[in-house]
Amino acid sequence: MNLGRTPFSSTITVVTPALIRVKSTDSCLFFIKCFDDTIHGFRVPKNSLQQSREDWLEAIEDHSAYSTHYCSQDQLTDDEEEDAISAVDLKESLEKARTCQQKLDREISTFLKMIKECDMAKDMLPSFLQKVEVVSEASRETCVALSDCLNLFTKQEGVRNFKLEQEQEKNKILSEALETLATEHHELERSLVEGSPPRSILSEDEFYDALSESESERSLSRLEAATACSLDEEGEHLSSRKHRMSEGKDCGGGDALSNGIKKHRTSLPSPMFSRNDFSIWSILRKCIGMELSKITMPVIFNEPLSFLQRLTEYMEHTYLIHKASSFSDSVERMQCVAAFAVSAVASQWERTGKPFNPLLGETYELVRDDLGFRLISEQVSHHPPISAFHAEGLNNDFIFHGSIYPKLKFWGKSVEAEPKGTITLELLEHSEAYTWTNPTCCVHNIIVGKLWIEQYGNVEITNHKTGDKCVLNFKPCGLFGKELHKVEGYIQDKSKKKLCALYGKWTECLYSVDPATFDAYKKNDKKNTEEKKNSKQMSTSEESDEMPMPDSESVFVIPGSVLLWRIAPRPPNSAQMYNFTSFAMVLNEVDKDMESVIPKTDCRLRPDIRAMENGEIDQASEEKKRLEEKQRAARKNRSKSEEDWKTRWFHQGPNPYNGAQDWLYSGSYWDRNYFNLPDIY
Repeated sequence: MNLGRTPFSSTITVVTPALIRVKSTDSCLFFIKCFDDTIHGFRVPKNSLQQSREDWLEAIEDHSAYSTHYCSQDQLTDDEEEDAISAVDLKESLEKARTCQQKLDREISTFLKMIKECDMAKDMLPSFLQKVEVVSEASRETCVALSDCLNLFTKQEGVRNFKLEQEQEKNKILSEALETLATEHHELERSLVEGSPPRSILSEDEFYDALSESESERSLSRLEAATACSLDEEGEHLSSRKHRMSEGKDCGGGDALSNGIKKHRTSLPSPMFSRNDFSIWSILRKCIGMELSKITMPVIFNEPLSFLQRLTEYMEHTYLIHKASSFSDSVERMQCVAAFAVSAVASQWERTGKPFNPLLGETYELVRDDLGFRLISEQVSHHPPISAFHAEGLNNDFIFHGSIYPKLKFWGKSVEAEPKGTITLELLEHSEAYTWTNPTCCVHNIIVGKLWIEQYGNVEITNHKTGDKCVLNFKPCGLFGKELHKVEGYIQDKSKKKLCALYGKWTECLYSVDPATFDAYKKNDKKNTEEKKNSKQMSTSEESDEMPMPDSESVFVIPGSVLLWRIAPRPPNSAQMYNFTSFAMVLNEVDKDMESVIPKTDCRLRPDIRAMENGEIDQASEEKKRLEEKQRAARKNRSKSEEDWKTRWFHQGPNPYNGAQDWLYSGSYWDRNYFNLPDIY
């Protein structure tokens, strides 16, 4: 591969599958853009520039090729792995076949001997004796063929064992390499904070990671690291009906009524445990080569909510749907719908714990009279994991439904969750339907460093009645963090004429403004940015080794803008309560009246989630293991009986508005006829 290592020119070179850029203004500095779009800066010593940089580029190329070779091996799917034959089973089958072959050989010999010794043989027709000989010979040939087959199986077993040993050795080598890399990365981060590089790592070929401190310790320290259904086992946690609920304060139920509306709790029964003594790397190093969904994470990395409950957080800003219904103008309705779509991911900010994976058949319901909606959700598939939900306004003004299938990709240092599935909002008073998909969520610093998350990608909201579209761009962080959290886009009519511009941050707020005003602001902002960049390049002495923080966590408001949505402040104790919002704080609360009404498959009855909420981590972990085993056993039993899983409240079919495959509400949940429900806890 030609790396084009010209020391003093600006070059871009491909390194299996990374991209290297050498700065033209500073021959000491070069950047590497990896396949997960993360960018890392490196500076080489000023003495022996050419040789030093060439050594680094060659080492990076070799390591990239090595990692690509061993990390791109084909993996068995979950079904294939369950159907795979173990060496022990194969050996037992071989022994049984060999015994049968020997018995058949003996029986044939005995039969022929009896025929020859029998006096009746003289009276038998020659054709009959000839047929006996043919059968005997065919049986003998069958025995020989079976014996050859057994020998082939035995040889194949030896080949499989040899390949297994090879793969185990590769796994060991890669694990040791990753552990060394992670340790060096961590020491480098600490050395940057302390001010001097560790001599155990940096020698004559020393280098400085220009981005690591600001990337993992400073500029992104306030971001969250939660992905729906990422990095976990097949099924998750739980216990018997007797332990589903805690009494009194552990239930966390709110006070009876306040002005006719139920008061909800403002804190959890117990604060979250510290994760400082636990390392995700210590888990992942043992799972190299495994499918990401099969990696079992300790319960300490969870938050006490199921993913079904996490989905319900879409409804935190339901007032935006009611507001959309109140407008007579379609553009104003689209503005509110766009704000609702952005607000749906806002609760993920700073949420560093992952929700519990729902068990197949698990359900969750939420009725909020104060917010004017009720919702039912169900885990309709386990492989792939699909969660379906259906919400409706209590005044019959809207229906909000969809199904989410988070597709996970592990990029070494980061995990990317692409939320497959369609989300649909119907405004019944206007006979309108809107569809969209959520942006991609990426969790960074999985192995070492501080976890942080970003949302990026285009979200296209379509009004299927008017043909209007709203295209929102959730911007990736970028090299210097300037685009951190930013969202911007336009509302267009069916002829693609811009009707309105939207901008803001998904962690804060969203504004609307005239598109011409917005374009003029963007043009001026781009000009100022380029002037700053040119000014920086003129003086290399002012160039920082660190990625600067975003200009501000607040949004510059363009004159003439209208505020569409602003995030609600979190409660004062949020940091001790898994960074929950006030809305999330009440999702798992339950009282005696509720317990007698909800079905036995409801998330609130999961003992592992309940135990974790109460601070009983050991019990939560035990329940987690028990439920994993129970779910696997149930799946194997269904497989043996060739019985398909039947969903209760949702059915599969095309989305009525965009034709995409979807899970649609079948109705009847609120009739409260909960018979023949599966025993999943």
